Amino acid sequence: MAAEEEETFARMRQEMVDSTIRARGVSDAAVLRAMETVPRHRFVPEDYLGQAYADHPLPIGYGQTISQPYIVALMTESLDLEPGERVLEIGTGSGYQAAVLAELVDEVYSVEIIPELAESAARRLRELGYDNVRTKQGDGYYGWEEYAPFDAIIVTCAPDHVPQPLVNQLAEGGRLVVPIGPPGGYQTLWQYVREADGLKAYNLGGVRFVPLLREVPERPGE
Repeated sequence: MAAEEEETFARMRQEMVDSTIRARGVSDAAVLRAMETVPRHRFVPEDYLGQAYADHPLPIGYGQTISQPYIVALMTESLDLEPGERVLEIGTGSGYQAAVLAELVDEVYSVEIIPELAESAARRLRELGYDNVRTKQGDGYYGWEEYAPFDAIIVTCAPDHVPQPLVNQLAEGGRLVVPIGPPGGYQTLWQYVREADGLKAYNLGGVRFVPLLREVPERPGE
């Protein structure tokens, strides 16, 4: 991509942060820097390049989306991340959220159930130099027990209840940010904090996410 195009995208990215993220109340300086840094246009399909920095979700194929920038920033801020922490993401999608996390912590682990998205996201993250992100294809409901416990877990698709395997893989004091609700409708975004006597829940408001898939959907013609 030409230098002029990259400069244009950089201006669009800064405008996105100023007008639709900072202006809506996200104030964590590290999160804002990450949103200013990650080239979102590299994570959207070519047909949608002109909308890469607009504040709405975009389709990425297979019935999945890249979340709107404000929601990415809000969920990231709600993880209360510190450098050196280990984070698990459920729902790699395009890889954009994983890249934002990788700007903030040392280790990111991300699980995607759709093989094609898992493969393309892993390739994209490698090409962009995010060597601290480890990805795998699998059922995110079960987390990634091999690398548990995690200091924070983010779920970028909506289950209808809190997956117990994710709770089990959360370190004491760890934060879980997840939209909960029925498929096809609106959900509630929750932050859970694991304390010695159980989970403490904080309601972050209404959202709408694609559902958490438990099986790889059939392809057309299969």
